[in-house]
Amino acid sequence: MNGAMSDASTKRRPGFRLALIACAMAVIVIGLGAFTRLADAGLGCPDWPGCYGHALWPVHEADVARANEAFPHAPVEHDKTWPEMVHRYFASGLGLFAIALVAVAIRNRHRPQQPLKLPLFLLGFVVLQGLFGMWTVTLKLWPQVVTAHLLGGFTTFALFWLLTQRLANWRWRLADRELLRIAEIRPWVIVGLLLVVAQIFLGGWTTSNYAAVACPDFPTCQHQWLPETDFAHGFNFFQHVGPNYLGGTMENSGRVAIHLTHRIGAIVVALYLGWLCWRLFARLALPQTRRMALIIGALLLLQLSLGVGNIVLQFPLWVAVAHNLGGALLLLALVTLIHRVFTAQPGLAVPGAAQAGASSRAPAN
Repeated sequence: MNGAMSDASTKRRPGFRLALIACAMAVIVIGLGAFTRLADAGLGCPDWPGCYGHALWPVHEADVARANEAFPHAPVEHDKTWPEMVHRYFASGLGLFAIALVAVAIRNRHRPQQPLKLPLFLLGFVVLQGLFGMWTVTLKLWPQVVTAHLLGGFTTFALFWLLTQRLANWRWRLADRELLRIAEIRPWVIVGLLLVVAQIFLGGWTTSNYAAVACPDFPTCQHQWLPETDFAHGFNFFQHVGPNYLGGTMENSGRVAIHLTHRIGAIVVALYLGWLCWRLFARLALPQTRRMALIIGALLLLQLSLGVGNIVLQFPLWVAVAHNLGGALLLLALVTLIHRVFTAQPGLAVPGAAQAGASSRAPAN
């Protein structure tokens, strides 16, 4: 296996293209979800699965009048109905991809190394994510459900990407001594992933409680280094079901506590991932690890810039949406790194691949 690889180890398995397209669809769903949430359109349609009883949304004056009569507490606002329904239909399309991938996996289950459990788990998770989408509406933007729905969207994206990597059989081929060095870094990569997931949770909790605007200045918060905070109130995960949480119901001291925690989390993640990138680039110094270090470092800098820009530019919608997508891409980079370090196999890389760049079939990509 020195330099040469068998067909079984390099051939893409059935469902690869489908999974790759599903990843692209998941990016769109995350972006649409962020836009819907940040545009305060989460309750643009107060019922589910339709919108004021329509498959799309009421357009004609007579339909709008009937909708307003049926939902007097939530009159029709067209700038909020269409983002909600477009997001729902794209999310439903993602479910169709999950079903198709399960069908492909079952049909080819006897092929060597064809994933089956992951597509089945992914389908179940997409169904659960759909339920969270329903509860987001029926429970009137209850922060716990909104945050779980956001985390579920990121997790769905990561699972589709993990399945894509397995179907493509993208792996590192390394010398035995390099495999030992890669094994040493595995625990640190897992810690990096957990920190990023925790920071995504803090971001979700921030936006679901409308705490992003609690600190409208940077680097201080409300022009203070130590503003008034109430962490017990801000991180009360037992808020009651029932009130309409559109716009948030939390007192400002609680929102400030959430926002500051998110900022501190960003510093912790930046320092840790910076150290991890240094270790990948300078200590391991393999072509594969250096490439991953550059990707993670670039995404980290982009995400930090978007986070700061979101405050400095006074929370423009496009920057806030990009900040959500940046978090998803950073998560994806960590998932990729974990997959590589845990699936690396003995065998030298294809000659010249490290210098000239790996081809689309090279396992180092």
